[in-house]
Order: sequence, then C-alpha cells, then structure tokens
Amino acid sequence: MNTFHIGGVHPNDNKRYSAHQPIIECPLPQKAIVPLAQHIGAPAQPVVEKGQKVKVGDLLAKAGGFVSANVHSPVSGTVTKIDTTTDAWGMKMPAVFIDVEGDEWAEGIDRTPEIIRSCEIDPKEIIDRIAAAGVVGLGGACFPTQVKLLPPPGKKAEVLIVNGVECEPYLTCDHQLMLEHGEEIMIGIQLLMRALGIQRAIIGIEKNKPDAIAHMQELASRTLGVEVKALKMKYPQGGEKQLIDACIGRQVPSGALPIEVGAVVDNVATIYAVYEAVQKHKPLVSRVMTITGKSVQKPGNYMVRFGTPLSEVVELAGGVPEDTGKIIGGGPMMGRAMNNIDMPAHKRTSGLLFLPEAESRRIEPENCIRCGKCVSACPMGLEPYLLSKQAELQMWEDMEKHDVMDCIDCGCCLFTCPSHRPLLDYIRMGKGKVGGIIRARQAAAQKK
Repeated sequence: MNTFHIGGVHPNDNKRYSAHQPIIECPLPQKAIVPLAQHIGAPAQPVVEKGQKVKVGDLLAKAGGFVSANVHSPVSGTVTKIDTTTDAWGMKMPAVFIDVEGDEWAEGIDRTPEIIRSCEIDPKEIIDRIAAAGVVGLGGACFPTQVKLLPPPGKKAEVLIVNGVECEPYLTCDHQLMLEHGEEIMIGIQLLMRALGIQRAIIGIEKNKPDAIAHMQELASRTLGVEVKALKMKYPQGGEKQLIDACIGRQVPSGALPIEVGAVVDNVATIYAVYEAVQKHKPLVSRVMTITGKSVQKPGNYMVRFGTPLSEVVELAGGVPEDTGKIIGGGPMMGRAMNNIDMPAHKRTSGLLFLPEAESRRIEPENCIRCGKCVSACPMGLEPYLLSKQAELQMWEDMEKHDVMDCIDCGCCLFTCPSHRPLLDYIRMGKGKVGGIIRARQAAAQKK
C-alpha cells in the first residue's frame, strides 16, 4: 500500500468520536461577522456600504489581486458596518458586519438537490465561475483555486491529485463529505480535469476510511480517467508534496510548487465547492466543520455558514465540556490553541477540538539529547533541532540557508521529541521572520 517516503509519524487518529456522524445544518446567527481575509494573498476589497441590503450569495468584497478571492454574503440582511474584527489569536482583520433578516438568496443560484452531471462547459468558463464564487482550498491553506488552474508559462498539468486523506487526528468532515456527496465530488473532479486539459485524476484516501474508499472506487469505476488509491496511514500524508509522492512517486523540489512535477492538488471539500460554483452557480458561503473531543457531548460534522460565531456551533454539540483545558482551532497536530470561540466561522475553519485538562498541559522541556528523532520524522527532510536553535538565537540568515521556508508546520518534530522541546514554536517564529525578510528583499528588488 502506497505512502510517502520521507519522514512522517503515526499519531492515534482519534476519529471515532465524530466519524459517521451525518452532516447537520447549523442554524443561522442573528448577527454575522464576515472576514475579508479568508484566504492566502491580498484581502478582498469591500463593495458594499453601511445600510445596504444583501442576500445570500451577493458579493461583499472583490478579490484584491491575482492571488486573492471574492467574499460573498452568507446571510441575508442589512450591512451595519465595515470595520475590523479580532480573530481567536488576537489578530485584527477587516470584516463586514450584517444583521440577519431571514434567508433570502440571490437570483440565479440553484438550491435544488438535483445533481447536475453535464460537464460540457468551456474550460475558461469553468475557471471564471470558480473565481467568481470565491472558491479557495479548504484543506487548510485557503489558496485561491482559480490560481492553481492557471499554470505559469512553460508549465503543464498532467494529473489532478485529489486529497481525501484527512490525516489530521480527530477531524472527520472530509470523510463524511465523501460519503454524503461523493457523486458531486466526482463531477467536480471532471470539471477540474476539463479546466486543466488533462485525462487523469487520482483520489488518495487513507485506509482508516474503508467505506469512503469503497464508495469513491465505485463512483470512479464509472468515470473515465479517475482512480482511487488506498494509502497507508501516515501523518502528514495530506500535505501536497507528501500526497504527490504517495500517489505518483514524484518529489517536488525545495521551494517549488506541485506544477513543477505536473501535478495539481485539491482537497475533496474544495472540489465539492467547485461543483456547487460551476454547476449550481453557488458562491462559497459555508463549509462542513468537525466539533470533537473526548468529552464533547454531541461530537459531529456541521455545515456552517461563514460569519456564524463558533460559540453557537459549539452549543449544538452540547457546549464546552467542563474538563476542557485547551480549545484547538483545527486538529492537534497543525491546529492552534484559541483564546475564545466568539470569533466567526470562515473558509479556514475545519474544526474545533476540545482537549481535556489532563491532555492539554505541556511537559517541561529538557535538554536536547541529540537523538535525531526530529530529523527522521521531518517529512521535508529538514533539521528541526538546528532550525529551532537558530530561531532561538535569531540567526535568520542561517535559517534561510537551511530551508526553513520549506517547513509545512506539521508538528512531527514536536510530536516525536523525547525531550519535549518546543521545536515547532521556535521554527514558526523563525519562519515568520525569515518570510518577512524575503518579502522585503523582493520588494526592494522590484523598485530598482
């Protein structure tokens, strides 16, 4: 059974709490706060004003550059202000505030359950509809999807890699989406193949989802050029470069994008959004997220409109457990601890994990024993112990030379360290500093 070849770890998947829980529609909020930076790249620029009436699907903000994405209203009501909001980590970002008044949708959006199977659409029209709908990568990075479909000059896509791995422990939203909307995902795959001008797609799914593998294999058997690969369980197999290695055995060079080896990678949730954008003319205004944890009363998978306070979704799952020591946005490996759950759901929100107090305490770090386990575990072939020390000593130039920007923040080094060193914390800090230095250098070069 296939997997990637460099590094990786095997954490307990802990998916039993929310696995196979049907997707539940979350009620609308009374007030919605819609962030305008729900993607990698430039924030979207608002095109509405205070006092303006909006319907679900109306454009709130237009993409602010080539690498950017449109933002649409997830609710109907009145715009009360355009201001800043604070996310769960204390960062300020622009947002549109809306008082919700019913659930009226914009004209032209098909909300019927009928599945539209015809894919005879011009490739440019497919890309234009995806861009207009504000579709971004829902696997975590939130990279604008239309940009992936426009390879740079001299580059040609050969294969679409579909990420159905969901290797992050606890999270099950992608798994359930494949079970409930596999046919729509398969149509979305055909649309992306048509947009890219390719004849081959591979769906990678880890073996802990046998029902999803069987379901998608049955659908793929009726779809020309699409195959399903059952993969060994190994974290972080959902990373783009790791999944490409596992599915087609090609290694993406340092600092390069998947298109360098002829691959385009998209998550199943993204592809479902592509189907809705192209076939149903529906902008991306909601997503499935997982609420889970060992003490959560009603762990499950919830379809949530963007702008809904996460606290309201948590109430559907039974509220915050009494023994909660830490709330993680995302999963335990790549997610981050949150200060509060009053922030609004948005395109990046894949789940909330409630860790009991006993599991949320950090063990006091000890001296590095030079065991090399972090090096063996790193799926990018880096030296985490060295990068961590360089960050601690503010050796930014050395960190850049040692390829810190290749780090994918997977946490394998932290997971495997017997001395409980805060390796990822330091590397993330250093990566932020080095990234800033690189951007400043590029900006200065452009002015010359």
